[in-house]
This record gives sequence, structure tokens and C-alpha cells, in this order.
Amino acid sequence: MQKKLLIFGIMLTLLVSCGKGKEETKTETAPTTEVKTEEKTSENAQMAKKNPFLSAEVYGITHFDSSQSDSFPYAVKSGDFNVDLKKYPQVTGGPVNIITLASTSPDYMWGVSSQGVTYINTAGGKFEELARFNIPDLKPTSLEEHEKVLRQDFTDINQVAKAIKDNYGFGFERIFGGVYSVVDNQNVVYADYGVTIYAFGLADEKDPKAGVKVLRTIDLSKILDKGEAISGLSMTYDGKLIVVGNHSLAVVDREFKETPQIVKFDKSEYVSNSVAVDENNGIYIASDKYMRKIVWTGTKLSEDEKDGAWKTEYEIGQQPPAVKVGKGTGSTPTLMGFGSDEDKLVVITDGADRMHIVAFWRDEIPAGFTQKEGTKSNRIADQFAITAGQPADAKWIQSEQSVVVKGYGAFVVNNIVDKMPEDRLVGVIALGPVIAPPVGAERVEWDTKTKAWKSVWTRADVSSISTVPSMSTASNMVFVNGYYKETGWEVTGMDWETGKTVHRSIFGKDNFGNGAYAIMQFLPNGDLLFNSIAGPIRVSYDK
Repeated sequence: MQKKLLIFGIMLTLLVSCGKGKEETKTETAPTTEVKTEEKTSENAQMAKKNPFLSAEVYGITHFDSSQSDSFPYAVKSGDFNVDLKKYPQVTGGPVNIITLASTSPDYMWGVSSQGVTYINTAGGKFEELARFNIPDLKPTSLEEHEKVLRQDFTDINQVAKAIKDNYGFGFERIFGGVYSVVDNQNVVYADYGVTIYAFGLADEKDPKAGVKVLRTIDLSKILDKGEAISGLSMTYDGKLIVVGNHSLAVVDREFKETPQIVKFDKSEYVSNSVAVDENNGIYIASDKYMRKIVWTGTKLSEDEKDGAWKTEYEIGQQPPAVKVGKGTGSTPTLMGFGSDEDKLVVITDGADRMHIVAFWRDEIPAGFTQKEGTKSNRIADQFAITAGQPADAKWIQSEQSVVVKGYGAFVVNNIVDKMPEDRLVGVIALGPVIAPPVGAERVEWDTKTKAWKSVWTRADVSSISTVPSMSTASNMVFVNGYYKETGWEVTGMDWETGKTVHRSIFGKDNFGNGAYAIMQFLPNGDLLFNSIAGPIRVSYDK
């Protein structure tokens, strides 16, 4: 496996725990609300068309939907809440727990982690494991082992390193399992472990407690390059499975009966994130050199411009000290503009040391559009320098997270600090409790009249360490997971229009409140589904 992949694996090796209950108390403390705002200038765009082959309109796939919006339609309570995660129901997994996925029934969810899958009863406020399948030869981590690391009151890097060495002995074969997974409309979960894709289903659809079984597998080692790993999975709008490799893109039928089709990139390129897919099966993928649109025609993967495909460079920089992987984008591409909306875009943050948010024309470049100064091509609709409220002399402003999108609005975070341990896992657990955490966030808006980005507000004080932000379209809140010296870990919710803090779920100072590379979710009744490094936990805000 490539050295770069191994480093990425280290930083993703994270773990799980338990707890149940229901309580919260108000608190008067809150992050300083230092908001710089400007009036937004463009109308809200439409939503992406639902992919009929996903299990649900939201949460059927990592980043929530095919457009990778990270936006969900459920209302969330405003207010400040002290939350003891040990008192709430949890399902163990790990070491990687990116997202808890929707099943085809609103009463159940799939827990997908790097050790296997679980089936969870969520009906009536429950969060109860009904069945589990652990990948053979991957030893599950015990609660006791997690406690020895995550409950420690660390004061220096050496303590963190020793706790990890003494308690976590994971091999690199566990680094990517289940990170970008998907559930189809037959309630089948597709997840990758090593270079094998597994299709999981219920042993008895009428009795989930009967267990989870492997329905089928496909080994992709023969079509991937030697040492290449799978970066992610997605779904076309005609029901084919998309497989993202570090240097490739492939399409596989869900029954694994046909010969996979694959497009290979130069080995000097590296893809570390998943893809966005539009309703016409345009697939948007970013390596650390190029942004691409590859088209699934229904019979083949096409890189031909006649089919609407394209490729363009974008700005890259140096390898930052943490949390981000590589010199290119840290983002899974996100789509913006649908239906009759004037502008159809795909959005990432680039690899510049002080990053830009970059919008590319998804389809034909508008007639008369002139390449903008400083951009790599006229495929780039606009790029805008993100400050995230940081000083002009800040060396790094970079993100490992995808761009959160609602309409023509977008939200990005800064995940970088100037110095980090070489071992990324040590760094992820030390950030906050031992190392001052990264700070900074910014909300921008695409203006369809000027064809340009404009800043709406910045927050210089908000911490977002490594968890993917998400937003509630019903409550107009955007959420981050960070650490504060006085109160420890929390989920902070900000008003989408003003940037003011309107929600805080305060967890305290142990690392069970660290969402490490996961995505924050809320359920239809407003409960928080917090994908902790200790595993997914359901938090109720009801008295």
C-alpha cells in the first residue's frame, strides 16, 4: 500500500463505546459569537432529484444524498444543552464510524463501520442493535479498550501516543472499510473492506433479529492497480454501483454478475474522497491534480467530451501538517443548482495553502463566458479566497471536509493547525485536549447575476476539528463539532443567514465527544445522531 495511503489509515483508526439514557441541562456559556456578515445576493436553488435506487431520500449514502449536499430536512431545537453521552443509547462499531445509514424502513438504520455492519431499531426513540456482522479476521475492539484511551485526561502528546500503542493494535487493512458506503432500494448495504465489496442483507426480512448475512462479494484486485485501495462507493441513477479507487473509477452491477467497467487515471494522481452524481449520471470526481466529470451512458463509462465529460486542473499547494490528506482538495465534490436553476455547478475547496472555494460549470460552459483571472481554465466558473475569519498572515486555511450546500449557499471550515504529530491518529485525539484546535468557518453565496462567489459571514472563533459539518434546511442551522478550553467537546449550531450561535450540545472533555472524520446527523424527531469516535449515539432533547 502506498505510503500516503498508510498515513491516511493512521488518521482514520478510531473507536467505539456505549451508554444510554435521556437528560440535558441548560448552560449559560457559549463560544464567542464574532460574526462578520454581508447580505446574500442570490435566490435559493432547487434540490437535487432523489435517486430512486437509494434506500431513502436522505442518509441512504455518505454525505446524505447523490449530490453530496450534507443537508437534511429535519428541524433541530435551538438552545444550549449539557449532554452526558454515557447516558444515551449507543451501538458499538469501529474503528471508523462515518455515518449511520437509512434502511428502506423509517424504523431501522444500518450502522456501518470498519469492523462490519449492524442493524438498528430506531422506532419510538429507540437506538437498539438487533443484529451484527463482523468482518472475519478483524477483531472487534472492546469497550474496555476504548475507555482506556477515550476517558483519559491527556496533558501531553506522549500520553496520547502511549495510550494508542497500548490499547489499539489495528493493522492497515482496516483503514477504509465502510467509510463511503451505500444502501439500495432493496435494503442491501454495499461496503468495501480491503479490495472486496460486500453486499449485506438481513437473514430474514420479517425478523431483523435473525441476523445480518453476506449476500455476495466481488474482489476487485484484478482490475485495480497493485497497492490501490477503494476510496468510496456511490450509485448511478439507473442503479449501478460506482466504485472509486485511488487512481480509478469503475461501475459494477449490484448483482456482481457483469464484468466491471473501469477508467484508470495516471498513477501520479491520488483520489481520497468519494464522488457526486447528477440525475443524468454525470459523475464528478477530484484527484489531487484534476477535477473530472465522467459520464455513465448506461452502457459505458465515457471520458469523451461528446458525451459531456471534461477534465480540468485546479490549484494545489503543499501537504498541510494535519488533518487534511494530500496536496489537492480535501472535499468530496458537491453539486449546486438543479432543475430550472440558472447555473449548474459542482463545488470543492482547492489545495491552495490558503484555500479557495471553487465552482466548476457542470455542463456546457455558458456562451460568452471568459476565463477568470487566476483560474486554471474557463471550466472554473469562479474561485474565491476563503479567510474563515483568520488573520491575513495565517499560513494555512485548509479543509478536509466536503462543502455543505443549501440552494446557492455554501459553508466551509478550516481544519488545519500549524504543527501536528507525524502520527495522524495521535494528532486527531490530541487536537483540542492537548493541541490548540483549528478554528474558523465561512458561509458564502453564489450570485447567479455576477457569476461569482460572495462572502456572507465568517466565524473566527468556531472550532471544527475533523467532523464533516451538516445543516438543517428546516431550521436553517449549520453544525460543526469542535473543542473549547472551558467546556470541551460540543456540537455547535449556527444560523445559516447570520452565523450566530443558536444551538450547543456540550459533551465535556473526554474524547467520546470527538466526532473524528464522521458526519453529524439528526433524526426526523430532532434527536442528534452523533457518530462519535466511540460509535453512533442517539441523543434526545426532550425533557
